Order: sequence, then structure tokens, then C-alpha cells
Amino acid sequence: MSETRSIHSLSVSERKDLQLICDLIPSGARVLDIGCGEGDLLDLLKSEKNIDGRGVEISQAGVNACVARGLSVVQGDADRDLKHFPDNGFDYAILSQTLQATQRPDSVLQELARIGKKLIVSFPNFANWRVRFYLMFKGRMPVTSTLDAQWYNTPNIHLCTIEDFIGLCDELGLQIEKSFILSNDKVKHVESSAGPLMNLIAEQALFVVSSQKEM
Repeated sequence: MSETRSIHSLSVSERKDLQLICDLIPSGARVLDIGCGEGDLLDLLKSEKNIDGRGVEISQAGVNACVARGLSVVQGDADRDLKHFPDNGFDYAILSQTLQATQRPDSVLQELARIGKKLIVSFPNFANWRVRFYLMFKGRMPVTSTLDAQWYNTPNIHLCTIEDFIGLCDELGLQIEKSFILSNDKVKHVESSAGPLMNLIAEQALFVVSSQKEM
């Protein structure tokens, strides 16, 4: 059986979404990274953008790795602990490959829209053509480079598509400011209403979102 790795265990060079997030955040910004893993993104932002960064990670091993790198990270659960953060306490709140692992993605997004002036959210796109073909021809839950665990041990409990996410933002009154799709290690900036073609070809999606009341 071939070895698989969680997407959070991949290096910065292997994760195009991390460099994209770094490019989107201005120098000196106050940043909260939810589900920060071992701190790769926070470390990148600290070294390249001199941010004031904080992190929340559910794994004690992840927290220990972050602290060893000199990062300010606490152990916590996005579904329960975001209520402790103040309104507009951060310029950017980040969910990088974390939204689909939460119990209530809608509640998590609402809380982050309160905490951060802007949100950056990335997730694997379950409508990608490889996923569709896997289901069609194998009749089993897909295993791909971005969905690399078996159905019985995956951390992903609420997989969604680009269209699903856009619909959820509409329901929550969130404004999509920028949209990107990632496929075959390439990044493409697209309109917020990505459409069926983008939903088909994207392996991952990344959105910059804000509360409409802040617009």
C-alpha cells in the first residue's frame, strides 16, 4: 500500500496555497491561523511579512512543534473556542485546509467573520473531475493528492464544492472579494462566481472573504 500524508504535513514548497496566502497578506498584519498544524504558514508569514501572528491547533503535538519554532500558538478547537476571541481582533483570520474538518463550518465562518476583518479560506474541491470519475468508475470514496486518506480515517467530515462554499457565503451574508483555484500545482485567479468549469477543474479553492456589513 502506498504511503499517504495529510495535506497539513506537506512542506511549504509542496503547498501552493500557503505561498498564495502569504502573497495576499500585507506586511505587519495581525493574523489568526486556525488549524495551524506545525506552524508552517505562521512561520512563513513571520519571516516574509513580519506579521503579528497567533495560532490555534487541536493537536498537542502540533502545538509543541509551533512553540519549538517560537510561534504563539494555543491548543484549541475551532468548533468550541473561537468565542473567546474579541470582535475584529485580527486583520486576517485563516482557515487553510481546515474548514472541511470542522463540525459546523457555518458557525466557524460566522465566528471568524466576527473575529477577523477578512477571512482567507482554502479547501479541497469535492467537485473536481478526478473525484467525480473516481466515484463513477470505482464506486468508492475518492483518494487523491488533496483527499489522501481513506473514508474511515479521514479528518474531513464536511467535504464541499466551490459552488457549495459560494452558496454558504451567500446564506451567511459574507462577501467574496477574491477567488483562486489550484490545480496541477498552478494557481489561477477567477471571478467569485466561478461557474461549472472552474468547479470541475479545481483541485483546491481559496477565497478571500469579508462581512458585507464591513464593506
